[in-house]
Amino acid sequence: MAGSGVQEPNKPKKPVRQEAEAPRKPLQVIHISRKDEQERLNKISDDKSNATSQTSAETTKVSLGTGPNYSAKEATPSNTKPISRNLDLDDLEGVSMADFLSPPDQARGFRNNQTSKDSPLNDLKRNPETRSVDDFDFDEDAFLAALDENEPIGNTGEIAKGAVIGVESDGVYVDIGGKAPGFMPKKECGLGVITSLKERFPKGLEVEVLVTREQNADGMVTISCRALALRKSWEKVRQLEAEGKVVKVLINGFNRGGVTCDLEGLRGFIPRSQLENGENHESLVGKTLGVAFLEVNPETRKLVLSEKRAAITARFSELEIWQLVEGQIATIKPYGYFVDLGGISGLLHHSMVTNGSFRSLREVFRQGDAVKAMITELDPARGRISLSTALLEGPPGEIITEKDKVMEEAVERANKARIALKENAEKQKQDQEKTT
Repeated sequence: MAGSGVQEPNKPKKPVRQEAEAPRKPLQVIHISRKDEQERLNKISDDKSNATSQTSAETTKVSLGTGPNYSAKEATPSNTKPISRNLDLDDLEGVSMADFLSPPDQARGFRNNQTSKDSPLNDLKRNPETRSVDDFDFDEDAFLAALDENEPIGNTGEIAKGAVIGVESDGVYVDIGGKAPGFMPKKECGLGVITSLKERFPKGLEVEVLVTREQNADGMVTISCRALALRKSWEKVRQLEAEGKVVKVLINGFNRGGVTCDLEGLRGFIPRSQLENGENHESLVGKTLGVAFLEVNPETRKLVLSEKRAAITARFSELEIWQLVEGQIATIKPYGYFVDLGGISGLLHHSMVTNGSFRSLREVFRQGDAVKAMITELDPARGRISLSTALLEGPPGEIITEKDKVMEEAVERANKARIALKENAEKQKQDQEKTT
């Protein structure tokens, strides 16, 4: 068949095997050294600084007249460029904020940490009074005045005066001079029951109040008319007690222990033991009684009164020092006699019986004897009266030997004693004035 020239059918070609691909190279990691990078940046910065310094030096030469193209016109301040340089803290010594804020043509020059002889800074050192007030100075008086204006108004316990500027359902606003008005709650508007706040506190009404709470974050303080009224009431009651006064009160209630009353807006209590009619004390409601003070204590709000002591207090109001009184020996004690003076008792101490000497008190007076004596001391608050019969004597011991005679002549002897005591008091006063 080969000779016949018949072509053989085409056989599929074998695929050509491509050469094996070259292995891939691993990723390259670029190592960047911070140190090298920093050195490179520093080098660039130094080059720029050198260039700037060179330019500044050339500019300086031109401004100082040392450059090749120097002229008087170019050396004028208007054509001179400002010098830019990095400054250390030492370069700023003696330089104020005004140096930086002033115009360039008036700036206070400095170079190499030393100022020139003709610089304004040296002028200020030589003449400090030539310095002008800059924008950062302030007036001390104005500053203190501003502090006074913002000072808190009203501390707790202080009394303030102001005018009513507003009335609400829950209280009243009063202008007391602070940055915010004072607020007075409804229950603090006064003693007793207030039916209408608007009628009681019309706008513009001048009131006096007591600060009960200092200002809050808004500058508002809490005030009270009631607290101020109570304070004044306690002060007045204490004054009445000190003076030993008898006051009239209206009985408005009772309990098992006694009756209650109102005095200067304060609630007072009268124990049954201190009532003249303690057995039927309920019937006293609505009646007016004269009472004296047993206890006055604002801290504990205790006000205790006595009807019985009122009689004693009233009796005290009729007495005075050096007055001659008559009574009866009620009790004899080792230290003296208690004399009943008609509802009140006085003490005749053994040292005040006579100017002489005696062995026993019973040698002079006995219980039930009538006696006349002079008052030497009065203490209404404590209910004490001191008496003396020695002032009625002529010679010492006369009250022992001639008691009846002394008692009969007591009025004349008391008058002589008062004159002598008065003369003696005036003499002592004159001697004291001479000494001083």
